[in-house]
Amino acid sequence: MFNCSISGEIPQEPVVSAKSGNVYERRLILKYITENGTDPVTGEKLEESDLIAIKASPNVVPPRPPSLTSIPALLQTLQNEWDALMLETFALKQQNNGLRQELSYELYQNDAATRVVARLLRERDAAREALANVSATIGVAPAAHSNGDVEMAAEEAPAEEALPAELVAKIDETNTTLSAARKKRKPPPEWTTAADVKTFTTKHTISSLHSPSPAGITSLAISKLNPSQFLTGGNDKVVQLYDKDTDKVLAQLKGHTKKINHVALREREGDATLILSAGADKSAKIWSHDSASGEYIPKTTIRNHKGEITGLGVHPVSILLALSSSDKTYSLHDLNTFSQVFRSAPADDPFASLAIHPDGTLLGLGTPASTIQIYDIRSGAIAATLSPENTTPFSVSTLSFSENGYHLLAPSSLSSAAIWDLRKQKITQTIPLGDDFKINKVVYDYSVQYFGIAGSQGGRIYAHKTWEELLKLEEGGEMSDLVFGEQGKEIWTATGREVRIWGLPG
Repeated sequence: MFNCSISGEIPQEPVVSAKSGNVYERRLILKYITENGTDPVTGEKLEESDLIAIKASPNVVPPRPPSLTSIPALLQTLQNEWDALMLETFALKQQNNGLRQELSYELYQNDAATRVVARLLRERDAAREALANVSATIGVAPAAHSNGDVEMAAEEAPAEEALPAELVAKIDETNTTLSAARKKRKPPPEWTTAADVKTFTTKHTISSLHSPSPAGITSLAISKLNPSQFLTGGNDKVVQLYDKDTDKVLAQLKGHTKKINHVALREREGDATLILSAGADKSAKIWSHDSASGEYIPKTTIRNHKGEITGLGVHPVSILLALSSSDKTYSLHDLNTFSQVFRSAPADDPFASLAIHPDGTLLGLGTPASTIQIYDIRSGAIAATLSPENTTPFSVSTLSFSENGYHLLAPSSLSSAAIWDLRKQKITQTIPLGDDFKINKVVYDYSVQYFGIAGSQGGRIYAHKTWEELLKLEEGGEMSDLVFGEQGKEIWTATGREVRIWGLPG
């Protein structure tokens, strides 16, 4: 006789896992696979195709439960159900009385607050009238008031106040080090060549990531310390850390109330790894790896913005987090204290994307009005404004600085991308993608030999400087994100609920 490994009862429609050999009730295991994608006992990846139905003889009648074999047992069952119903009704009555008391208390508080506000308004008006009489007596004009409300400043870092001196010193030190190295930087000799990129094909596919409802991966990040691990954010409001070598989900981090827009990893030798995420729920979250338990624990939630978080980036100093928002501001946060250290004044347009210059002194912010604002991250001052000429208005929803610091890759229209020369503040090259192509992500590789574009018709890889199209990534349909792997030997893409890894064949 078989018992279901989930419910412990005799299954009505038994199936057995081809991987673990465990028996389950079919409806229970299908629901679990839909939500988690793993075996509930072993934690291994499990799909519906791995389940094998167990066929029993149709002539065997299942035994009747003892509770249905006699009239006294039936009466006892009915009595138990009646008692449970009465107890539930009594509990509901108690809950209803409690809610009525809470509502009465809240109404009383609201009435009291309304009376206090009315009294304060009368006192304010009386004070203003008295001030006007005194001012008229001594011949001084009273200050004008635009409205009757007193504006209170939010409890946050003052807008347009420069960064603390110690952070500015670290940014300048990092800039000096990285700028000196950049001038001598050449593509590493072991880096993938353009001829190799042209032959890339799908090497590995990880499917059934995140929940199927609502389905879709929105953001992708690869670990630099452990290249087999990658981070994804989804429409299902979940951040997921996965290891492709073991084919296991290492962490499922929940807390966002709307879709995830961006994910990132802060990895630095000697410090705990941080998982960062930003969502459409106007918040950003930070989880830290706990070496004792081996799990990621929540550290803080950032809710300083009044609009959707549209951009997230880790500064090269590794202790600063930058966020952009549709509320027309951006902010900087200390990753040691998890406190806000800077908040910009509201701009003319909302921000739709964010990228940090590799030297650490500049911040690029795209807008829905076709422009790109370049800010000095130390002072918050605008260093440059980039705007393509003679184009239909579009949203600059993604940006990528080249690692050598000279170029910026961004959409230049509804169906094309542009490479900006930051030294001349002009477009060097425009890449047409076709009238039906909608850009979701642009990214440079570390060697600045290639750049990738992901969008509604898959992905494209181009050679920098020659602008040759090296590779089309068309499997799976619309591509939400694209990341270059270690030494450019792999290209990771997110399509639907799948992450595909492209590389040399064989």
